[in-house]
Amino acid sequence: MPILVLGINHDSAPIEVRERVAFAPELVPGALAAARKALDCKELAILSTCNRTEIYGQLEPGRLLEWLADYHQVDLQQLEKSCYCYTGESAVRHMMRVACGLDSLVLGEPQILGQIKSAYAVARDSGSVGSLLHSTFQQVFAVAKKVRTETAIGENPVSVAYAAVSLASRIFTDLSQQKALLIGAGETIELVARHLLEQGVNQLIVANRTLSRAQQLADNLDAEAILLADIPQHLPRADIVISSTASQLPILGKGAVETALKKRRHRPVFMVDIAVPRDIEPQVGQLDDVYLYTVDDLRGVIDEGKRSREKAAEAAHTIVDSAAAEFMRQYRALGAVDSIRSYRRRAQEIGSAELERALAQLEKGGDPRRLLEQLTRSLTNKLIHAPTVSLKRATAEGDLERLRVVREVIGLAPSPNAELEKKDG
Repeated sequence: MPILVLGINHDSAPIEVRERVAFAPELVPGALAAARKALDCKELAILSTCNRTEIYGQLEPGRLLEWLADYHQVDLQQLEKSCYCYTGESAVRHMMRVACGLDSLVLGEPQILGQIKSAYAVARDSGSVGSLLHSTFQQVFAVAKKVRTETAIGENPVSVAYAAVSLASRIFTDLSQQKALLIGAGETIELVARHLLEQGVNQLIVANRTLSRAQQLADNLDAEAILLADIPQHLPRADIVISSTASQLPILGKGAVETALKKRRHRPVFMVDIAVPRDIEPQVGQLDDVYLYTVDDLRGVIDEGKRSREKAAEAAHTIVDSAAAEFMRQYRALGAVDSIRSYRRRAQEIGSAELERALAQLEKGGDPRRLLEQLTRSLTNKLIHAPTVSLKRATAEGDLERLRVVREVIGLAPSPNAELEKKDG
């Protein structure tokens, strides 16, 4: 069975659907174990980011979709409308495109490669990576590196983090006068912080579930560190709020924001919720003095930077297409190993049996020359028996394609009457 990719992303479904099938990082090992047991499959990996959830493995797509719907308690028909599925070479090509950032909301963004490497590592540590997924992922990583090295896909840096800050600069005429509250302490929030600092924002608050991680990031940014529980206390100070955590439940609700707005005397607040599932309740966007954007709202900003990378993407697509085709050629070649081994073993068994028979006759005083001729004749007849039967049957049935294949396999030139027979047919 070839490799399978089943997924849902920013193009196939809105955030309301994506957040329902997202896997929290700490739940992925358990989900892998549950899926492998329910689906009776040995190889499986799960990638879950703010823009996509994808499952890679060697199994039937229908059963996997049913498991995904059951695991997340999502309507199966709704999921069927939102998911895409690839197998074989198409699956490998898709994985390569994803790793290179060619399938991202932000064309060419580099963070996805690290996320895929993490998904592979988690699956490997969970014991759900076999020879197929291992070789596939290694090739995917190699192609992503080649694309980064040989094309300009990573130039003119644009990311979800960059887009969020770029949008903030359109809301505020002078970002240097604003204070930003960043919720989360992961790679995306760190990128947001770097872009904010570049835009002149020098008052940053980093909120995280663990204070040590918040403090670690804050020390690198000359920022203030707080716990998530302390957000209501510091929210009135924030002109900009950008959130990206792995929480399965909203962190910021409408009530807390209303209270903060009163203390701010209704000075407007710009908020961007990059997380999936969302960190900020959608109802917050209904408040008059709040400008709330989700990751889906950043498309316009991202599209501007996307155009500068499209030429580089053409070269990247060429690399990916060639690599995917070559990988599948090698994979299919490996599939012939068992057949070749069996065929060789059968030929050796025939040869050994005929040799034993000839040696026995020789020991009884048989004529060596006659026995060698008999050995050669018998060995030849038995080795060509199966191809001969196939040739006769293909000819009798008028199966020209089968006749061509058999002749090619046994090393014969094409039939001189093939074209004539084709025309007559």
